[in-house]
Amino acid sequence: MTESNDVSSLLDPEIAAMLAASPVNIGEVLASLTPESVVTIREMFAATPPPPLSDEVTREDMSLEGRGTASVRVHRPRVQRTNAPCVVWMHGGGLVLGDNRMDDARFDKWCRELDIVGVSVEYRLAPEHPYPTPLEDCYAALAWTHRNAASLGVDPTRIGIGGASAGAGLAAGLALLARDRAEFAVDFQVLIYPMIDDRQVTISSSWIDPIWSPAANTFGWTSYLGSDKGTDKVAPYAAAARATDLRGLPRALVVVGALDGFSDEDIDYAKRLRHAGVPTDLNVYAGAPHGFDTFGDLTTVSRRCNRDVDEWLAARVV
Repeated sequence: MTESNDVSSLLDPEIAAMLAASPVNIGEVLASLTPESVVTIREMFAATPPPPLSDEVTREDMSLEGRGTASVRVHRPRVQRTNAPCVVWMHGGGLVLGDNRMDDARFDKWCRELDIVGVSVEYRLAPEHPYPTPLEDCYAALAWTHRNAASLGVDPTRIGIGGASAGAGLAAGLALLARDRAEFAVDFQVLIYPMIDDRQVTISSSWIDPIWSPAANTFGWTSYLGSDKGTDKVAPYAAAARATDLRGLPRALVVVGALDGFSDEDIDYAKRLRHAGVPTDLNVYAGAPHGFDTFGDLTTVSRRCNRDVDEWLAARVV
């Protein structure tokens, strides 16, 4: 791997072709994030047509008492097994974009194929709601799931957490917070290219990722942490790469593309989880940038990644 910040020559050819053919350069749009443009960019993403969904899965939105506009969307198979496993999931978007509708298709698949219950979290976004509000929204969602396990038909001993990108960063912080508050257990954590290091000091953090650039990453972290970004004031719950004690965390899957700007921090985090005695699987995909799994069945590497995640999760929820 080169130390140059230009890794475009290593990009998977199928992904490169799809990015070149796209009428919108998502990387440029996200690199243009500012406090002034963030609302407009949110509206642009929100206008994306929803994916087709099955009528075999029900979806119900529930508010989180005392958490402002934060809420959860509960996804359940219409025919649900008793004491089902559950995944509490946080969406991506760099801490500043997105909503939990982004995960409708994910749970439409998982609820049908894995017979699980999904709880996707609508946490409040930075910069309007900086740390710790988004993380505490996620903690409230996890607590809500445990309190309502019986009515949801969920086995409280088999509630895992996960997310993608910023959502995976929130999941990693949530795992630390749940361990330290010791109010309830987390069975496992699924971390898909987690955003976990605000310092941006690794080699890969300077790479020109075609989806989530260093400039976009700087905006996301600054929106979340303000002037504390990059300083010793940042808590490990806000940026899990800063945690020095990873003992006692739930078993983990860490997934990242080899060209992702987060690859160094994610690979190191998986290594440190393993050294702390946490059962950890790490999957790194050659030629893959940030967000590559969202290409679904359209590229070989995204198909392989999604299959691997599905199989890992299936083994946890049998």
